[in-house]
Amino acid sequence: MRVIAAGFWAAIVVVVVGCTPALDWRDVRPEGSDLTMLFPCRPDRQERRVQIGAAVSTMRMDTCRASGMLFSLAFVDATDAAAVGPTLATLRAGAAANIGAVTAVQRLDIAGATPNAESALVRMQGRLADGRTRTERAAFFAHGMRVYQAAMLGESLPDDTAETFFGAIKVRP
Repeated sequence: MRVIAAGFWAAIVVVVVGCTPALDWRDVRPEGSDLTMLFPCRPDRQERRVQIGAAVSTMRMDTCRASGMLFSLAFVDATDAAAVGPTLATLRAGAAANIGAVTAVQRLDIAGATPNAESALVRMQGRLADGRTRTERAAFFAHGMRVYQAAMLGESLPDDTAETFFGAIKVRP
């Protein structure tokens, strides 16, 4: 009888664990940003100094890994209004250089974001430095002089996951 009961409870645990969603979406307000968005896991905060054009700035990043994918939001402040477009272009070029070829670029409109010709949603497929094939989707946009890059990176990126991640980005008033 105890063997049957133990087997029953073991089966229940397997079913419950098997039904646990791999992506645990949560509202996030990245510190220092003007955004709210959804992350499928609890992001960690990092900062690093980056050179964009002639300026050296602090880039803040929130990143997490779930279901074999990396999710991130990075942002940096442009030195002045004239530098916003070039900063967006530099971030897009850097992302493309990290993974390889850009396969598709589409217009990106995020409510509350500052309109800019360099804002875009980009799909990339290529190889990392270690030779592994990866796909990346990244959104590049600005709010005032703050320039953002939201990205997903993985072996494959399901469309519904990308729609949830990018579709939930909102600029706070």
